[in-house]
Amino acid sequence: METARVEEVVGDFVTLRKRGVNMLGLCPFHNEKTPSFTVSPAKGIYKCFGCGKAGNSVNFIMDHEHYSYPEALKFLAKKYNIEIEEEEQTPEQIEALNEKESLFAVTAFAQKYFTDQLFNSEEGKAIGLSYFKGREFREHIMQQFQLGYSPDTWEAFTKNAHENGYKDEFLVKSGLTIDKNGRKFDRFSGRVIFPIHSLSGRVIGFGGRLLKNEEKKAKYINSPESDIYSKSQVLYGIYFAKNAIIRKDNCYLVEGYTDVISLFQAGFENVVASSGTSLTTDQIRLIKRYTPNITILYDGDAAGLKASFRGIDMILEQGMNVKVVLFPEGEDPDSYVRNHRSAEVEEFLATQAKDFIQFKTNILLKEAKSDPIKKAGMIKEIVQSISQIPDAIIRSVYVKECSFMMEMAEQTLMNELNKLLRKKFRQNINDIPEETVVEVPEIPYERQIQVKQNDTSYQEKDIIRLMLNYGHEEIFLDQTSEEGEQIEVGVKVAEFIVNDIRMDEITFSNERFQKIYEEYIDFIDRGELPSESHFINHKSKNISSVAIDLLTTPYQLSDKWESVARIEVFTEFQKLKQAVFNSVLSFKAKKIEQLIAEVQEKIKHANDAEHYEDMILLMKRQKELKDISKDINLQLGRVITK
Repeated sequence: METARVEEVVGDFVTLRKRGVNMLGLCPFHNEKTPSFTVSPAKGIYKCFGCGKAGNSVNFIMDHEHYSYPEALKFLAKKYNIEIEEEEQTPEQIEALNEKESLFAVTAFAQKYFTDQLFNSEEGKAIGLSYFKGREFREHIMQQFQLGYSPDTWEAFTKNAHENGYKDEFLVKSGLTIDKNGRKFDRFSGRVIFPIHSLSGRVIGFGGRLLKNEEKKAKYINSPESDIYSKSQVLYGIYFAKNAIIRKDNCYLVEGYTDVISLFQAGFENVVASSGTSLTTDQIRLIKRYTPNITILYDGDAAGLKASFRGIDMILEQGMNVKVVLFPEGEDPDSYVRNHRSAEVEEFLATQAKDFIQFKTNILLKEAKSDPIKKAGMIKEIVQSISQIPDAIIRSVYVKECSFMMEMAEQTLMNELNKLLRKKFRQNINDIPEETVVEVPEIPYERQIQVKQNDTSYQEKDIIRLMLNYGHEEIFLDQTSEEGEQIEVGVKVAEFIVNDIRMDEITFSNERFQKIYEEYIDFIDRGELPSESHFINHKSKNISSVAIDLLTTPYQLSDKWESVARIEVFTEFQKLKQAVFNSVLSFKAKKIEQLIAEVQEKIKHANDAEHYEDMILLMKRQKELKDISKDINLQLGRVITK
């Protein structure tokens, strides 16, 4: 827990940029275009102010990878080369795993089996290894991508899995085994295997390529959808590419598995493929976590290129910058890399990368030539792509560029663009489900006042926030020494708050705040103070979530107040003593208001001769409480008018 730095752990999955003492990025748990995901290296926590997800390094791995607590610890131990001693699982223990973990266990076993077959079986070496070596893949690259081979028999893998204690249920659910009328046989038999990894490196599925020419069989097949594998949310190679994508601030997108491996081997590690599916919004957002820049590498097939334009519009819609590289006719990324030196490939990618809008305009211009009908259609298609871009300034720049390229009035394109944007806006409004429109019931004014008077949640939250953030800081109190001199005595913030509240025997109405307060009491009674990490890593999820919520803030004071506006702004820390006093007094003031309300309610029911003496005592109690309230509010600088 001490070794796992939250910014390093989160940074493997999210591109983080420095903002003051914290780091900011796009939340990996929900779709957002403006970053609201904050990581605090000093406190060892993360917090999304959009969806509310928060925690420490372990919580992040648990939430992101759907790991159990022990599995998240194992993942972090592996990352930081910390040895964990554990017993090897027996077949009985494997059976006891939950469904998702059973699927992970099956795919991990299958990867080891396929890789072993590739390197150690006669058939694997003769067929699979020969194929990969023919593509000039080096052995360490094959080992890194965990490539494999499935024997060309009906049930070699399935039989081996049975012998190792894996159940048919999970072999079939993972798609590794096909059940046809009770007969079980291998899905990937006679194919070279490309394991597909999650962001954390776990095998979640497979791609298989048939090496024989068989008309009845598909050349490439993928694992079917399962609880751990969703094609639309996965990019082949992303586990190996993510750090390079961040480092290069660019992602190369290709079509095939071999394209990824060839480019990676040649030193272009920031490369992924869409796993045999059309590009999806989820895949685009996955890339956007690491970079806003994407370069799509195409072979020379013009028909395939035009068919991909819609997918690129989806990328533009996510606010990403898209470039396109078109390889010479008859070449694809894999063949080009194998036929050229790395320096030549690097130069080709740098010089041939064209901005997509300009590239698309050139392609359609050549196709339209002087045909006015085709040209009109081309204009609509170009403007359609520009309309997907969320940034208005970038849209206007493209309108200007395209009007010049097409020799057309800029205003004509702008009019067409505005028409599309208005249509899109109306669609977005109409797409809002009726149930999202919530009728807000009217609350009587008297009830509003009552709730406001009796609710202490804000004050309780503020006190716990101060203890968590500044509990170890000292404030200095004025006291009179035995000699009658005025001296300042330092006291820890947490000790002052706890002792002051305890002296008045006040409790918190919120159970979680009360629990934190009680833990502070226990520590202080032992002559200690709890650290931030005690509550951040608390065994109770409720306590840790409250602590993280109160230890983070979406706001940061700009230094421009002093440097530009020349206005001196004091931070809470600089005014800590006053903040602590005000918080405790405000809490007490609210508690007094509650007691006054309770007494007033009793007076209402004691308003008869039988309860005359009770009413006298209650009125006396009411006056005492009001005097205390007046005194507290005077200290707070408030004037009570009722």
